[in-house]
Amino acid sequence: MGRQKTSSSNCNGLPEMATRLRVGGEEEEGVDVVMEARTESSNLEDLQEDASLVGSDKTSADYYFDSYSHFGIHEEMLKDVVRTRTYQNAIYHNSFLFKDKVVLDVGAGTGILSLFCAKAGAKHVYAIECSQMADMAKEIVQTNGFSSVITVLKGKVEDIELPVTHVDVIISEWMGYFLLFENMLNTVLYARDKWLVNDGIVLPDKASLYLTAIEDAEYKEDKIEFWNDVYGFDMGCIKKQALIEPLVDTVDQKQIVTNCQLLKMMDISKMDPGDASFTAPFKLVAERKDYIHAFVAYFDVSFTRCHKLMGFSTGPRSKTTHWKQTVLYLEEVLSICEGEALTGSMTVEQNKKNPRDVDIMLKYSLNGQHCQVSRTQYYKMR
Repeated sequence: MGRQKTSSSNCNGLPEMATRLRVGGEEEEGVDVVMEARTESSNLEDLQEDASLVGSDKTSADYYFDSYSHFGIHEEMLKDVVRTRTYQNAIYHNSFLFKDKVVLDVGAGTGILSLFCAKAGAKHVYAIECSQMADMAKEIVQTNGFSSVITVLKGKVEDIELPVTHVDVIISEWMGYFLLFENMLNTVLYARDKWLVNDGIVLPDKASLYLTAIEDAEYKEDKIEFWNDVYGFDMGCIKKQALIEPLVDTVDQKQIVTNCQLLKMMDISKMDPGDASFTAPFKLVAERKDYIHAFVAYFDVSFTRCHKLMGFSTGPRSKTTHWKQTVLYLEEVLSICEGEALTGSMTVEQNKKNPRDVDIMLKYSLNGQHCQVSRTQYYKMR
């Protein structure tokens, strides 16, 4: 994010700190305003008002398959070495899972995972891709001499009939931002229930969602508070929308103020589709005295059926991936002392209008030496 540590406050107790604001090429010194902590508050009204904002009628469903028709998004994913190398190594180093097996690749894109599986000795690979990239995938398969092993099928998984009744392995790179955005997981579960043999394998088979809290004064000032005064005009209505929509970006591990807590672990081989909607409690304990501006969510995935455990993390302390992290800004800045706990719960649900979007509700409380607050905030990933 290019963030550098600065300090601000709106819960009493921590000292006010001078900041440097660059205006018209000159620096002006100001002091952060200290505000009283509010309790039992919510931004639900802002969320409801969000329906009237420009572009609010657009959802990810409007763009989902069209976006995957463009080569740029596939270039970004293929160049994500953490992602692509992990899949490649999981397949190549565990060829016993694929040798002479029938494999289904859900959301095949360019067909790279299908090519890995074919090279590892798969008997046949069925690659399903709904976007126009399916046409490119067919050409890529032919160019690389795998037409007799890989069959590319264009269409939605739910609408396609495979030439076989069962498959031995399902492989998919289904994860979205915040793990669950775009809701491709349910498509994988549909394919699992329809085609996978009883002792079949889903790869990856485990996914875990984590939560932590960060100091992020400078970037929040730039991305959120900016709308309070735009060349002398109040554009606060946009600020409301900016707070409701989580930001996908890279977080510096030095910004982390609390421990990281597991919110949800999913076993893709066994879970039900409804398990992707959940409420999970959390307790984040401060590891130093600082300010908290945002929660940060990230995920890990694992290939536990391999000869040895393989996987990767999208967390701030791991090598950056194209998923980055998901930042959920707080309306208020919290001041916290080492050892104090930020407690609450996160509720994650598919959006009722468009199941590819994600609705998030965060309830959090802090009863600290300098800051007492209890609040509910709502977010929409779309």
